[in-house]
Amino acid sequence: MHHLSPRSVAAASAPVRYNMYGFIHKALRAFMADTLLRLGHMDLADEREVDATLRQARELLGFCRVHLDDENRFVHPALEACEPGSAARIAGEHVHHEGDIALLLEQVDALEQRRVDAAAGEAANNLYRWFALFVGENFQHMDYEEREHNAVLWAHYSDAELLAIEGALVASLPPQASALGLRWMLPSLSHAERLQLLGGIRANAPDHVFGGALALARAHLDEHDWRKLSAALALPAAQAA
Repeated sequence: MHHLSPRSVAAASAPVRYNMYGFIHKALRAFMADTLLRLGHMDLADEREVDATLRQARELLGFCRVHLDDENRFVHPALEACEPGSAARIAGEHVHHEGDIALLLEQVDALEQRRVDAAAGEAANNLYRWFALFVGENFQHMDYEEREHNAVLWAHYSDAELLAIEGALVASLPPQASALGLRWMLPSLSHAERLQLLGGIRANAPDHVFGGALALARAHLDEHDWRKLSAALALPAAQAA
């Protein structure tokens, strides 16, 4: 367990503030955990399964790169503007993670080339183990951001200002990255959080964007969660089916 700074303890006990890390970190944790699980039980004799698993691993690693760049460009400047040095630790970890991502992509490519090789089993096990270490480090990394970075942000910015920072970040995302993030975010959120997210999309985005978000929710939620969501959103019968 990490040592908790006095400010992070105080922030945790203060009135609820807007957490710009909350939704995306839930998506990343789910995406990482699912990918790690798939790498662990991947059947090298099943070509389709190997293709799908390695494709998901590449998608995750590419998404992690986008996420690192987004935080570097939008969140860290906000931290440094109010407290110089407050982003230094995580900025250094981002550099380390960039190297890890490059290494893991090389291992994915190596396994792709050696899937029928006698050494494929060893390559797959090495990829799984290194990937597990990457996931573990990222879980700790995200926890630090949610505790320590939020404490700094909440001390200096209003919720409206934090939403503006996040809005600029989201607007900069390529469509493919935005859709991938939403795909993993929707099933990872609580029912109340899903309503908050989709309610915001419905109120602020074009109809086709809201329709696309609903399609992702329908595809990736179980029947119970989808029925609750469609009822809470008062969807027309055609959309709720």
